Amino acid sequence: MRALVLAGGVVLHAVNVYIATTILPTVVQDIGGLGLYAWNTTLFVVASILGSALSPKLLEVTGPKGSYGLAAFIFAVGAVICAAAPSMSILLFGRFVQGIGGGFLFALAYAMIRIVFDEPLWPRAMALVSAMWGVATLLGPAVGGVFAQWGMWRAAFWSVALIAIVFAVLASGVLPKRERQTGVAAKGAIPLVQLTLLTLSVLAISAGSASSELIQNVLGLVLALVLAVVLIAVERRSHNKLLPSGAFQFRSAIAALYALMSLLVLTVTSGEVFAPLFLQVLHQQSPLIAGYLAALMGAGWTVGAIISSGLLSDSAIKRAILAGPVLGLLGMVGLVILVPTSSSGLWFDLVPICLALAMIGLGVGLAWPHLLTRVLKSVVPEEQELAGASITTIQLFATAAGAALAGMIANAGGLIDPGGVEGTSRAAYYLFGCFLLAPLVGIIVARNCRV
Repeated sequence: MRALVLAGGVVLHAVNVYIATTILPTVVQDIGGLGLYAWNTTLFVVASILGSALSPKLLEVTGPKGSYGLAAFIFAVGAVICAAAPSMSILLFGRFVQGIGGGFLFALAYAMIRIVFDEPLWPRAMALVSAMWGVATLLGPAVGGVFAQWGMWRAAFWSVALIAIVFAVLASGVLPKRERQTGVAAKGAIPLVQLTLLTLSVLAISAGSASSELIQNVLGLVLALVLAVVLIAVERRSHNKLLPSGAFQFRSAIAALYALMSLLVLTVTSGEVFAPLFLQVLHQQSPLIAGYLAALMGAGWTVGAIISSGLLSDSAIKRAILAGPVLGLLGMVGLVILVPTSSSGLWFDLVPICLALAMIGLGVGLAWPHLLTRVLKSVVPEEQELAGASITTIQLFATAAGAALAGMIANAGGLIDPGGVEGTSRAAYYLFGCFLLAPLVGIIVARNCRV
């Protein structure tokens, strides 16, 4: 039961992701803010990074019951702000508050896996947590799509707030008391400097993406790269680490694992953020159907994780890891060809797009449990707790950076100017075309590095 409660925190976080991406086109029609479209994902995920990094301290101070309860309460407060938002700026603030609570919940689930389960069960435990995204693919688009079609997008956020409160009550009833969690929480100081630089680098990309002007895009990317270089320099000199040793050493096992994880997440994020919009504008789909079609990547991820979690031989695991970027590349090629061309949205138009979306998620799911397990095994024992926390940091950072880059490319490609069907078609072509590089580089990393 406790394992299901831990996984439930991921469900709450993930359901909100799919609800938001499904209703966002309707939100923009009501309160405006198309140029800030990708900011909804970016700010939510950036805040989730901060929440995940602070989660060990929260666990140390308040214990399992208190930490889950507080995390769910913060999440609910953010949802209420979104529900009442009169403008996009207020809604973005609510998304940031939601992200803090979601980051707490997300990280607590992963951080406690190595405590709750024996090492041979880690892959299955990772698969269980990852499989919760499958639950989200069923609930998220349904909640968001129904409320969007009814013109009641605010009610979607009210429902999320209610679910968060119910979850907090459930968690407080089954999780152990604080005195039974001795040694779980991290005792070191929080790497605030690195976290600040990480956050600013993502926000720099997002700031550059707010305009379709090339010069602003370039300045945002340059600033992000400068901040990333400073981050690496600070991390190497600091005794208070954000990531385990070797994370920034070329050709180290942990660096290769982080790189491949990030590239796989980038591939998924490019579709998850904008697919509902593209499907509604270019392929005549309702918010409900568009939400479910975009969620096929999440469903594929879940199926792949379940299939892959039982693999034991090293050769089979290596093939599963390589399958991640290979299937991602094939799926992205399909999206580049199929999505930008507008259609009437009949089944023969949508089935190939669905296959491409599901293929991307399936590839990530096949590789993901083993990448996470190898992260835990590739560090010295005293850094295993840090490695466990780093999983969410890397995944969320890649998601935030991917959303910011996707927003930049889509806006520069024509989403804002000229806009409409023509601009959206161009935006889809440039977006998926540019993100082809992620799985392509991922294949190189998987084949030539020690992953």
